[in-house]
Amino acid sequence: MSEFANLQSASGILNLYKPIGPTSHDAVARVRRLFGLRRVGHAGTLDPLAEGVLLVCVGHATRVSQYLMASPKTYLAQVTLGATSTTDDAEGEIVSCGPVSCTRADVIATLARFIGEIEQVPPRYSAIKRDGVPLYKRARRGEDVTLLPRRVRFAALHLVAWAPPHVGLLMTCGPGTYIRSLARDLGAALGCGGYLSGLVRLRSGRFTAADAVSFAELETAVAEGFAADLLYPPDVALLDREAVIFEADSIARLKQGQALPATGQPTGPVPYRAYSGTGELVALLTYQAVADNNQAFWQPRRVFL
Repeated sequence: MSEFANLQSASGILNLYKPIGPTSHDAVARVRRLFGLRRVGHAGTLDPLAEGVLLVCVGHATRVSQYLMASPKTYLAQVTLGATSTTDDAEGEIVSCGPVSCTRADVIATLARFIGEIEQVPPRYSAIKRDGVPLYKRARRGEDVTLLPRRVRFAALHLVAWAPPHVGLLMTCGPGTYIRSLARDLGAALGCGGYLSGLVRLRSGRFTAADAVSFAELETAVAEGFAADLLYPPDVALLDREAVIFEADSIARLKQGQALPATGQPTGPVPYRAYSGTGELVALLTYQAVADNNQAFWQPRRVFL
């Protein structure tokens, strides 16, 4: 009973290894049941076909999920050439088939076109919402959905396996990227079609698949009373942000949402981290300078305590 109470007050980031099959929502629901908590969410969707790192935010850590989602991701993908799918992956219906006449050199040369910042059209079956309704629901209803391209970035993209019609790709990309769209667009550029037939998320920010916890390991940890030890502190998502330490009276004001006078000019990306003298993450701050009277303030954006 004491361990269950401890889990109910838990807060942190769980590096979960999602297997093939469940949705990201299913994975969150399972963590929610194990921890006995409602305040649980994930930081970056993995489709049912995909496996690997799924960052699950528990308790107050849900407030840093947007910063986790903004971090770069590394994937190992298998693309099947010579066919297309209604969903751009193996879950959909195969709608066209044809010969694969391209060579390994052709694939390498074509991949080079996708490195850097590109325009990418999301899959018709995606969780992107249009007027509050996910596109996959509109597509299943047979609605004609107009998809708008958006800017995404591939920092690295390598061919690591060549066994036609299957190719293996290792890539690092920014947020909002659809690997299904890459598979579709690569197949189109090669003139033979293609779809995503396997995907592993190897890394999300500083979290890796090698360090991820399986559901079986998590269930054992809950049963044996050390599940809370598997959670990373919420500020792990923000270690690249400048930190400021405050005295107790200032901490009390921050908890009430009050601004504090600031001295000096902070550097680096916003928000900034506010800590108590005992090392607790208290809040995320913005820095506001007032030109009229040459003053500056720390303004709390999110408060954790």
